[in-house]
Amino acid sequence: MESLTGIAFFVQAAETRSFSEAGRHLGVSSSAIGKSVSRLEERLGVRLFHRSTRNMTLTPEGALFLERCRRILCEVEAAELELAETRRAPRGRLRISLPLVGMLVMPALTAFMHRHPAIELDVDFSDRLVDVIEEGFDVVIRTGQLADSRLMSRPLGNYRLQLVASPDYLAGRGMPETPADLRHHACLQHKFPSTGKLEPWPLKRAQGSSEWTLPASMVCNTSAALMDVALAGLGIACLPDYMVRKAIGQGALVTLLDAYVEHQGTFWLLWPSSKHLAPKLRAFIDFMVDELLKN
Repeated sequence: MESLTGIAFFVQAAETRSFSEAGRHLGVSSSAIGKSVSRLEERLGVRLFHRSTRNMTLTPEGALFLERCRRILCEVEAAELELAETRRAPRGRLRISLPLVGMLVMPALTAFMHRHPAIELDVDFSDRLVDVIEEGFDVVIRTGQLADSRLMSRPLGNYRLQLVASPDYLAGRGMPETPADLRHHACLQHKFPSTGKLEPWPLKRAQGSSEWTLPASMVCNTSAALMDVALAGLGIACLPDYMVRKAIGQGALVTLLDAYVEHQGTFWLLWPSSKHLAPKLRAFIDFMVDELLKN
């Protein structure tokens, strides 16, 4: 701590160009400032100031040292602020963007609200690719490849896409045996909201097989609507396993072509890059990672 005090005395003297003025700012005598700077010069083995009866200027070594010392004091101040914030209960408004299919995260989200009642959640449900920084979100949950270097990330778990249809639909149209059989079925396809392009189904095709295009009996930009249509017996949909797990368990949907589906995706928690996270954001990140990865 004595070294930090010496650095603080030196920075104040360098900025005011006066030991007496530095002493007034720091509440100590000018001689205390002068002695501290002298001890610092002795320890470093260089002169930090050119001193005369009329003025005081930095030496080249002093100017270089001043730049470093300012950074050191800024880091100390930031560390003290961060520690002080951790002692306070997290509070404030948190802007969050979540996929439209919220059944995966809603139990964890409600548990978080019980744990941190002082944090107000402003939740935006959307399947479009939001711009986290430009749109002012504190944190988002998304799937897919991470391409924005301005964001920090934590994985929340994996999921798989599955082809599903209702027993009634398959009873009427038959069970497809290979991906090529889908050409004769009603396919319910998802359209990316941000690009308008259809999401490809992750199907493994036999080597040497000719290219073919899936029919599109329905195109929709929300997965929840596709699931409703599949449950109504109107076609085959490609949906994430966490979304259809309950319906499969109840017998309302069945999977098909499992041997031909090759897919694994990851859920990510994304937030703007920063050295120091606000307590409310740190609390949310840690809680969601703990809750979703343990399930």
